[in-house]
Amino acid sequence: MTQLTPYHEDQELDNNTSTNVHFRDILEQHINRRSLITKTASGAVALTLASTLTGCNDNDNKSNNNNGGTNPPIDPNKKPEKLNFTTVPKNLNDIVTVPEGYEAHVLYALGDSINPTYAEWDDNNIPSGPSFQFRSGDCHDGMSYFGLNTATGRYDEQQSNDGLLVLNHEYINPTFLHPKGPSKVDGRRPEDEVIREVNAHGVSIIHVKKDTKTQKVELVKNSVYNRRITGSTLMEFAGPAAGNALLATKFSPSGVQTRGTHNNCGNGYTPWGTYLTTEENFIGYFQRSGTDKYQRTATEEIALKRYGLGLSIDYQYEKNPDGTPKKNEKGEIIYILDAQKNKIPNLDEQGRIQYLNTNSRYGWETAQGQVESQDLYDRWNADVKAANAGQDYRNAPNTFGWMVEIDPFDSRQAPVKRTALGRFAHEDCRTSRVIEGQNLAFYMGDDSRGEYIYKFVSDAKWDPKDINGGYRAGDKYMNSGKFYVAKFNADGTGQWLELSYGKNGLTESNPVYPFKSQADVVTFARLAADSVGATKMDRPEWCAVNPVNGEVYVTLTNNSNRGSSYPTDAANPRNYEDLYNNQKVQKGNVNGHIIRFREAEDKTTAESFKWDIYLFGAEAAMASNINLSGLTDSNDFSSPDGMWFDPRGVLWIQTDDGAYTDVTNCMMLAALPGQLNDGSKATTSNGTETIVGAKVNDENLRRFLTGPKECEITGVTMTPDYKAIFINVQHPGEDAKSYAAPTSNWPATQTDPNNTTARPRSATVVITRKDGGVIVG
Repeated sequence: MTQLTPYHEDQELDNNTSTNVHFRDILEQHINRRSLITKTASGAVALTLASTLTGCNDNDNKSNNNNGGTNPPIDPNKKPEKLNFTTVPKNLNDIVTVPEGYEAHVLYALGDSINPTYAEWDDNNIPSGPSFQFRSGDCHDGMSYFGLNTATGRYDEQQSNDGLLVLNHEYINPTFLHPKGPSKVDGRRPEDEVIREVNAHGVSIIHVKKDTKTQKVELVKNSVYNRRITGSTLMEFAGPAAGNALLATKFSPSGVQTRGTHNNCGNGYTPWGTYLTTEENFIGYFQRSGTDKYQRTATEEIALKRYGLGLSIDYQYEKNPDGTPKKNEKGEIIYILDAQKNKIPNLDEQGRIQYLNTNSRYGWETAQGQVESQDLYDRWNADVKAANAGQDYRNAPNTFGWMVEIDPFDSRQAPVKRTALGRFAHEDCRTSRVIEGQNLAFYMGDDSRGEYIYKFVSDAKWDPKDINGGYRAGDKYMNSGKFYVAKFNADGTGQWLELSYGKNGLTESNPVYPFKSQADVVTFARLAADSVGATKMDRPEWCAVNPVNGEVYVTLTNNSNRGSSYPTDAANPRNYEDLYNNQKVQKGNVNGHIIRFREAEDKTTAESFKWDIYLFGAEAAMASNINLSGLTDSNDFSSPDGMWFDPRGVLWIQTDDGAYTDVTNCMMLAALPGQLNDGSKATTSNGTETIVGAKVNDENLRRFLTGPKECEITGVTMTPDYKAIFINVQHPGEDAKSYAAPTSNWPATQTDPNNTTARPRSATVVITRKDGGVIVG
């Protein structure tokens, strides 16, 4: 059953058919050197204000000093001057491989219980669907650590020994989630399987405890903080789209609530101590059969098509003055045939096209409710089925694709979908440096080919008194502000184009889409970005903000169409071929790159910026006009995806790759980047001139780990003392054709390399130094 095989985001359609430019003919830029802002904040929520970290003392720091004690002690909060851990070699092993002197332990895997009432995972006895409300979900992804003050029960940015680890469960590998893989009975998915799948999506909040001497981290299974947020959890809407008719459904006719979050990929965190989870490739969860073709307005069809629920067959027909189809005496719609006078297939007795009834990605809408209400399954069908939107789920797709705020410390209030930050395939969301008295900016990417980079700037200026302010602080900083999309100019500069109703042509007379309010603008952010002329990018994924200078980094993971349907340009300059496993020719921007930009005058409210390309993915052996960053066997990589700056300024880069996996499994690298415009111009193998960062070396970019077979490495966070780093291993063994023939047996192989029978499971891994010292210290 094709629709039930493991999903990969490369399957997402390219829905941007606008004529907006890609980067073109971008010339040399001159970056003004600016003094560093001294009142910086960290990139980790556990260390929100860097100025508070310098006083942290840790008598258990066992970091090695090889100079016989003649040098002063190393400040663990200081950015390393160079990387000196042993580089992990490329490999195809079925374990997480870490540097010499480090050790990796599996902390939290698919199906693990977070409540003592529920039994431990058993490969041969898969737990029931409802029990996954109290178990780890699947496909672990974005993740953040929040220090826990056990006396107050609130967020404590300096607490390393107790904390709440919050992580996403993006999607599922149904092959191994169910006892014998997914199934259908008479065309319907069994209810228990659907419940298990819905519950395996969403977010986990788990209490972890670290030993002060050994640095060993364990899950506190009986903690009151442990909970799951799933595809059925109650959610509130806030911001300009809340209460709008676009969000009206049978569940919430007033458009103020919905149920669930899913396809949670990247993440973010706020300086007041809450978690941000993204809703990425959400549209494939919904069925639209097309039987409602003539019950949808032309405006609705524009939006549905732009977001991926448009109909694949669309014959034109003659229209009456009111826009309805004109019919002949027999009541048949009068179609406009093409030049070849082809016949119109599959017309029903009313002359309408009979569309195939295509299920969603997982077919949740086919389940019959016996354990749960039938309404929980009907909500995945986006067809028009009633007189108005408050009586069916035609608008259900509009209730997903948002940024969701979760307070890990407050289980009483429902998570909030922050509509001011726009609706699209959110990959990640990173907050600007936190400086008292300045506006906060939130940087975001839309992960599809040809999509855009966005930012939201709060009207409110940061006040440290709002730390631990929960959803009330979220209302203050994330409901009111300016929403922008990026445009890159030929002279190396860029503009933030404001996406506000009534500005830049975003009105009812707009030729792309008739925007009636800010609710329209944010709900159909892609259409708004199309209409203002934003620059198409190659799958913008994770964002990271450098705590040293505020520069923003965005991963552009790859694009097989670069050089064909997407012409090369200065910021997407490579089009080349690579042979995979001596058999398959790969074309385009095969290995991806990382772009960075800096706001004018280092202000979050700036409406202009400058940019360059920090790093190009490549194989070490590639020609220098492809391997533009000078990668070696110690640091070559492909398809950058996850990315995060720790508060010291170390950049962690993770890969989700299918182009270099004939040589090595996916990986994570540590980097010590310079700054914008520290390199020069270069010309690629196809003759495109571009602006590149300084070439790297083994001292400022080095491979820190590799993952098991067929996995993605994603999600990264640390404890505030830098002595434990957490990463996620997603979908190991995803290429297996059957549950009975796994191609990976991880995480069982982490402790038993000879295990050839265990099911592969996504999991969170914690990495520490054997001497108890600082990671990359």
